[in-house]
Amino acid sequence: MQTHFLLSQNDMPTRWYNAQADLSEPLPPTLHPMTLKPVGPDDLSPIFPMGLILQEVSQERYIDIPQEIQDILRLWRPTPLIRATRLEAALGTPAKIFYKYEGTSPTGSHKPNTSVAQAFYNKAEGITRLATETGAGQWGSALAMACNFFDMECKVYMVKVSYHQKPYRRSVMRLFGASVTASPSEETDSGRAILAQNPDSTGSLGIAISEAVEVALKNEDVKYSLGSVLNHVIMHQTIIGEETLMQLDMAGAEADVVIGCVGGGSNFGGLALPFYRQNVQDGAKTRLVGVEPMACPTMTKGIYAFDYGDTAKMAPVVKMDTLGHDFVPAGIHAGGLRYHGVSPLLAALHHQGHIEAIAYNQIPVFEAAQQFTQTEGIIPAPESAHAIRAAIDEALDAKEKGDARTIVFNLSGHGFLDMGAYDAYLGGELENYAYPEELVQEALSRLPQVEL
Repeated sequence: MQTHFLLSQNDMPTRWYNAQADLSEPLPPTLHPMTLKPVGPDDLSPIFPMGLILQEVSQERYIDIPQEIQDILRLWRPTPLIRATRLEAALGTPAKIFYKYEGTSPTGSHKPNTSVAQAFYNKAEGITRLATETGAGQWGSALAMACNFFDMECKVYMVKVSYHQKPYRRSVMRLFGASVTASPSEETDSGRAILAQNPDSTGSLGIAISEAVEVALKNEDVKYSLGSVLNHVIMHQTIIGEETLMQLDMAGAEADVVIGCVGGGSNFGGLALPFYRQNVQDGAKTRLVGVEPMACPTMTKGIYAFDYGDTAKMAPVVKMDTLGHDFVPAGIHAGGLRYHGVSPLLAALHHQGHIEAIAYNQIPVFEAAQQFTQTEGIIPAPESAHAIRAAIDEALDAKEKGDARTIVFNLSGHGFLDMGAYDAYLGGELENYAYPEELVQEALSRLPQVEL
């Protein structure tokens, strides 16, 4: 039985898919953080290059991938689609389980798909330095690599709890030449303000974003780069789903359910949105399921509302599923899933019923990761393990109901630099943590009051 479905480099997609073209109604406007009024391109130019701003608002269905970006992506793309036959056998399920393995990239995750593109568009406009945030370090590593390829400087603010949990991700970033600082820090006004309130703050993605945005706003030669959430970032990741569709065709299979873990939404959106296009255009019925941690239940417990993208209220305001911009998550080991909001595009699709959302505690997630490791031989990142948990539960449901559904999930990164988390799991040190509903409601009470 064939288990690996591989495309040649000549088969790599040469266009990104922009799902905004297939929405039933346009996304709500992006708002200025001070005026709470809709922004124009010039309002965003202190933070982003115009090439990415135009992609952010584009309504074109497809955007060509520049040749320079394609040349770098071909260092690891196309990535394999693998059928998890050993996992299927262990579960005794009639379901077919496929996973798209993005851990073959140089930094071990899906993040370089957009970091290379963002560095390219910044470099094309004469930018020499990029500032960003990172949680678990996957995004920081990817941007550090991309900046190195384009001879640019890279400054990374890493959420403090991950900075200490994942020291080797810091090493990867520094090896590529990036400067890495634990956030909140004394380097920025926003970081100092947080530390004045709470000297022991473990940080959050919202805080780290504030620090990176502040650096961009105060330095004309610096732009800010975001690893998830925004439309152009999600669009760059659709190369994942476009490849997967071709590979499923090679396998003679059609997906019944497509699954991805969700923090900001880039790996899930990258896989799922081309399937959304099929649902809309061709009448397919593929279920699209986003999986998040109970400790950061943005889609499952948050509300669909306008909110700031960062804690210090410097980033643009967008309408998204949110837990509140000043949300500070627990120090769970899935560091890449601890953002207070989610992609406005995915939030709109969730609100409209095109996307399902579920949440898990971290212990059953790590149990799924161990079962996957022991059957398929790949150690998954803790973030990706959320998708594995959901895929296993889908397969067990198929077993109970006696149907042979086809399950596809995104294994968005490997876990070779996450062994501290696995040591904690194997040592019985992990605890389940569900974010309290009263804290959700308290944070939501501080959302911006928007009148359009």
